Amino acid sequence: MESTNHYLRTIGLFFLFSFMSMWAYAQTISVQGIVKDPTGEPIIGASVVEPGTTNGTMTDIDGNYSIQVSSQGKLTVSFIGYQPQAIDVSGRNRIDIVLDEDNKLLDEVVVIGYGTQRRQDVTGSIASMRGDIMREMQSSNISQSLQGRIAGVEMTQTSSQPGANMQIRIRGTRSLTGSNDPLIILDGIPFMGSLSDVNPNDIKSLDILKDASSTAIYGSRGANGVIMISTYKGESVAYDRPVVNYNAYYGVKSLLNEYPMMNASEFTAWREEAIKNGASWQYGVDEDKSLNTNWQDLVFESAMVTSHDLNVSGVTKGGGYSFGVGYYDETSVLPGQEFERFSLRGSFDQQIGRHFKFGINTMNSYGIIDGGQDNPLGSILSLTPLTNPYNTDGSIKTGEMYINNMDVYYNPMMIESLGDRWKDRRRTFASYNSLYGEVMIIDGLRYRLNLGLNFRQNDYGNYKGAETPFNASKTSNGTIENAQTTNWTIENLLYYDKTINEKHKIGLVAMYSAEQTESSVSNAYAEDITSDAVQHYNFGLLGDNGKVTFDPEKQIYYKRGLLSAMFRAMYSYDDKYMLTATLRTDGSSVLSDGHKWHTYPAVSAGWNITGEDFMKDVKWLDFLKLRIGYGQTSNQAIQPYQTLGGLSTNYYNFGDRNVSGYYVSTLPNYSLGWEYSTTWNYGIDFTLFNHRLSGTFEYYTQNTHDVLVAQSLPQSSGVTGTFMTNMGETRNRGVELSLNATILKDYNGWNWDVGFNVYANRNKILSLASGQLYDKGNGWFVGQPIDAIYDFKKIGIWQQGEENEVVKYEGSTGQVGMIKIEYTGDYDANGNPIRQIQQGTTLDDDDRQILGSIEPDFQGGFNTRVGYKGFDLSIIGSYKSGGLLVSSLHSQTSYLNMNSGRRGQIQIDYWTQDNPTNAYPKPYGPEVTNNPKYASTLSYFDASYVKITNITLGYNFSGKWMQKLGVNKLRVYATVQNPFIFASDYYSETGLDPQPNADGGNGSTQAVASNSVLPSRIAVVGYNTPATRNYLFGLNVSF
Repeated sequence: MESTNHYLRTIGLFFLFSFMSMWAYAQTISVQGIVKDPTGEPIIGASVVEPGTTNGTMTDIDGNYSIQVSSQGKLTVSFIGYQPQAIDVSGRNRIDIVLDEDNKLLDEVVVIGYGTQRRQDVTGSIASMRGDIMREMQSSNISQSLQGRIAGVEMTQTSSQPGANMQIRIRGTRSLTGSNDPLIILDGIPFMGSLSDVNPNDIKSLDILKDASSTAIYGSRGANGVIMISTYKGESVAYDRPVVNYNAYYGVKSLLNEYPMMNASEFTAWREEAIKNGASWQYGVDEDKSLNTNWQDLVFESAMVTSHDLNVSGVTKGGGYSFGVGYYDETSVLPGQEFERFSLRGSFDQQIGRHFKFGINTMNSYGIIDGGQDNPLGSILSLTPLTNPYNTDGSIKTGEMYINNMDVYYNPMMIESLGDRWKDRRRTFASYNSLYGEVMIIDGLRYRLNLGLNFRQNDYGNYKGAETPFNASKTSNGTIENAQTTNWTIENLLYYDKTINEKHKIGLVAMYSAEQTESSVSNAYAEDITSDAVQHYNFGLLGDNGKVTFDPEKQIYYKRGLLSAMFRAMYSYDDKYMLTATLRTDGSSVLSDGHKWHTYPAVSAGWNITGEDFMKDVKWLDFLKLRIGYGQTSNQAIQPYQTLGGLSTNYYNFGDRNVSGYYVSTLPNYSLGWEYSTTWNYGIDFTLFNHRLSGTFEYYTQNTHDVLVAQSLPQSSGVTGTFMTNMGETRNRGVELSLNATILKDYNGWNWDVGFNVYANRNKILSLASGQLYDKGNGWFVGQPIDAIYDFKKIGIWQQGEENEVVKYEGSTGQVGMIKIEYTGDYDANGNPIRQIQQGTTLDDDDRQILGSIEPDFQGGFNTRVGYKGFDLSIIGSYKSGGLLVSSLHSQTSYLNMNSGRRGQIQIDYWTQDNPTNAYPKPYGPEVTNNPKYASTLSYFDASYVKITNITLGYNFSGKWMQKLGVNKLRVYATVQNPFIFASDYYSETGLDPQPNADGGNGSTQAVASNSVLPSRIAVVGYNTPATRNYLFGLNVSF
């Protein structure tokens, strides 16, 4: 009996211990932590899965994860580009993981709208660039660093002054009258500022969403593409101390090349030829034929650029922080121009318990631009080499200088000595702030609240003392303008992520958001300012002697709002089949009642072919994915209140009095709605030869419907101006190819990578308002590119022996030596131009034709990086083939008065009896005012070029001495920017940069020559701060 009891007790204890063991093993605990790469950077989107179960999660934007798992279970952590790890939980509540890189795998994660995604799972068109790669091209503005780096993204310089922004176009121009600028997202929040407000050293990565299946999640805001900017978060080499990074460079800037102006002997011969041809100019009292003044040598100066950035970042238990300050200063080769920027940035993220985390991010900048409006280049190029900048006693001339018997200019050398007599300054303060809070409701389901608050203030002041340059009125005057914009955004997001059986990955997100922007502008102008000390700062001190005016058209206030709802579903099966579907609806306050809301669907799919069993034996192909996407976006491309009618004031005679009254200036449009685009995108992603060659090929087509067009009204309407309406359609089609190759990898210490991209876009206007076939005033023609050039076609110069032909086409005023253009009319049986017989004239506006477009045949960029042990050499370049370049230097009337003999003149091969060239006409001539007839035809050049934009040689130090000093990284480098230009007709003739440097914009038209009108949206090479060649020396150090 006793033995039996002992046996039963033994059996009982066995089952008890077994039960307790199973209970202990089955106990579920919460495990959280952070997943990082070997450098300490958090890994976004890493998969954390309990093997053999449907239990899994993914790391967030800060690399954090949280999962409920068996206390004695296992976790498998994986991410594409890194070796997976299997980890025993062993009852731990926090497990931090460092994944080692696996160079045999794709190593990219991209930031998409409201989330992140592994590169291999992406189904839309997204291009990415790391911040350190972008900063190989140092600049004050990230848009300059991106030039030629990403296929389908074109950067056009609209001003070369320090601090200027660039025009960004993603896959061409869509809208005719609205903005074509992309949406910028800064750390997940829409960014209302300028890219010049962002310090490039704060940027960790940049992702560009190009097709509608990717941008539809941002609705009407994403119609022109989306640029996603992610800044640095907390990092640490060890949990007990932070990381300190200091980056600095200093450089000098020199003029790329002088403008090709005539010297004294060339100018004298040219003016004498003009006088012989009928010019009435006489030599000015300030001109002396014995002089040979090079105004460019006297005025252009060496400039400098300097940048300093200090950042401190670290991690806390469950969080991280990053704080940075920056200073940037750049002067110009033109006196009086400078750009300064002070920046301050901070971020803090913290996990509290298992279920809650929050974070705050702030980016602030204060910028000062001096000399941004008043440009002395006109005087530099217009003053002749026969003028003397100095008085007889050697002092600088400060009065008026007569360069002929009627034209007066000021000496540009006096600018630096003006002191308080001249001020042109724009100050910008910008503050961009975001706050988020996130609650983990259950595993995989979380709620996030994003709050954004942005503020931007522009303060512009201009003062010109009496008898100073840029002052046509001769009396002291000043302008003050203040512009303020505030913007707030609230986004409510619900996320659900689930991994089932390690094959099914589901990601859902729903959002409801509200946004409001409020802006105001005030402007005042004053004359007869009594003291230079007052300048533009306090017009209230003028007293009775001063005159202050307020232009009602420059006093502006508006408010606009946007409500949105969105849902997106992403599904992936076995990393082979991917599907993404998005639906968003927007309601805009600026559109008419009944037309305020629009819904945007988008869907895209991907197929990882190399994941299929039938591809296992194809060893040379590492990765191949096909993508297809469809989506719709829209553009609310109008200003607030534009749907309403407008009244303006004007004066009229009433008896013997002049009284003010109101008139209808704009008609209301109660059906004004959305301009929307439909896009199809097809893509192929591939990696070959053991990851030595990778690339992407894409084809897209985008049709924009109900284009907002300013329709001209007939005089019988009684309303001047235009009427905004939805009546137009445009189309963009294009192809893009990006290639990256590793030529050498760890070959006796050598590494060599190369990159290349090429893209071509073709846009076309399919229809205009009211069935019009063209709108010549705006340069729009159905069936032609949006930026078509419509003008006469120069076919040569009328030569001696062609006198009868000249009369036939030009009439009695025609002469040899003048521009010959192409006649587009018909001829009679005798070979005579019919238009002359019917209208009494031959060559007229009917002979204007489409000459081409500024859109190139194709363009792109290239780069290469060579490394040997601690040394590295990088070369970056861009190129363009085809298209037209417009040079106002060759036809502008404002400064040079081309071929008139009056002012300074660029070197040209002009026609004389002894030099019967077909390049440029004879000086002066009997034609329109000061310019030869058809002068605008002289401004068109082939826009092709190949340009090396950046060469950098660097050295990374290493050794035990660095560890002893606590230095983690130390690199020094030297850079030269804009060193070489090839294959450019314009550069060969002028020595000038073939890239545009004058503002295009989307406004009214501007005259390039007296007999040609060019839409001002077309950027030109003009009278702006000239291009420079820069030499930089830099330092990167990390502690």
